[in-house]
Amino acid sequence: MTDQDDNFSTAEYRQRITKVRKAMEKAGLQAIFVTDPSNMAWLTGYDGWSFYVHQGVILTLEGDPVWWGRAMDAVGAQRTVFMSHGDHIRGYDDTFVQNPEKHPMQKLASLMAELGLQNASIGVEMDNYYYTAKAHTVLLAHLPNATFTDATGLVNWQRAVKSELEITYMRRAARIVESMHERVLELAEPGLRKNELIAEIYATAIRGADGHWGDYPAIVPMAPSGLDATAPHLTWDDRPMQKGEATFFEIAGAHRRYQCPQSRTLFLGEVPQKYRDAEAAVLDAIEAGLAQAKPGNQAQDIANAFNQTLNKAGFEKDSRCGYAIGISYPPDWGERTISFRRGDTTILEPGMTFHFMPALWLDDGGLEITEPILITQTGHECLCNTPRSLWVKA
Repeated sequence: MTDQDDNFSTAEYRQRITKVRKAMEKAGLQAIFVTDPSNMAWLTGYDGWSFYVHQGVILTLEGDPVWWGRAMDAVGAQRTVFMSHGDHIRGYDDTFVQNPEKHPMQKLASLMAELGLQNASIGVEMDNYYYTAKAHTVLLAHLPNATFTDATGLVNWQRAVKSELEITYMRRAARIVESMHERVLELAEPGLRKNELIAEIYATAIRGADGHWGDYPAIVPMAPSGLDATAPHLTWDDRPMQKGEATFFEIAGAHRRYQCPQSRTLFLGEVPQKYRDAEAAVLDAIEAGLAQAKPGNQAQDIANAFNQTLNKAGFEKDSRCGYAIGISYPPDWGERTISFRRGDTTILEPGMTFHFMPALWLDDGGLEITEPILITQTGHECLCNTPRSLWVKA
């Protein structure tokens, strides 16, 4: 039998819970039910690929949180959460799993009533991948005297400033994505089937770097070529790579679920002038944006500086150019809080981490040169040392 390997100390989990409770009190909530697996892990340590069934964490204003989920996954909770077992780990029987005749939220309602929440003000993550309309309907029907409030993002925002250990995990993930890009540059060539290259990217990601193992990324590799690269979120196929095409690789290293995404673009063959012009514009705009990446500034300051510089060079980007990152599970490695775009007045603080994502999609391909960054006491740190340029191979 292996010993449990906790990612964080109990003291750190309790510090996080204290932050969340302050936010709950401000929102007038007596309890929250957290279904986002990233928030579940951040609050309790729970880590398992079980988010395809109904599960969650109940947090009230006193005592330890309660993990609730499928009974067979309670064993995984015992292996990963910081709480003592027994009353803090609750499982529902398997007859409730994907059964049209009954729903797990019936059992959750009973548990909440047992915890004295039948008349409480309860926050739920309504705009969340893992909390369905059916779940909400059943929960309301079985707790008719409780008041349910949308608490989407309440926990996410408490995750914005990372602890020293969280930053350590992200730096390890940064070393992994560096290795992934190195492998791309080493192997990519005309005639290589894309799926074969992706297999090497995955192998490098999981092997890890500097003695630290690689976790699964929250998003699969984005690696479109040519006209496919005019779209931001296509993946790969088995077509051979070709001369005269650009391929961008939007990939992430991950360690203990902490994600460090980074993109680079590779052109095979002679680079057209418009790609060189786009590269020069993007690199200048990145420098302008990074100059604003410091504590006390607003998130929009980075976007405004980036866009102003890009526009002067004759290019435009109509989407955000960055977002908060940290611990995450599929289908998204973003924290769904802070964005680098006009109008986001969030004040940058030391310990915040972002994917600065200044991508351009042209009429015949794409150009992605991005950086994961950390806000420091005096400015910023680029977490990766990957060469910042358009990569070219004959």
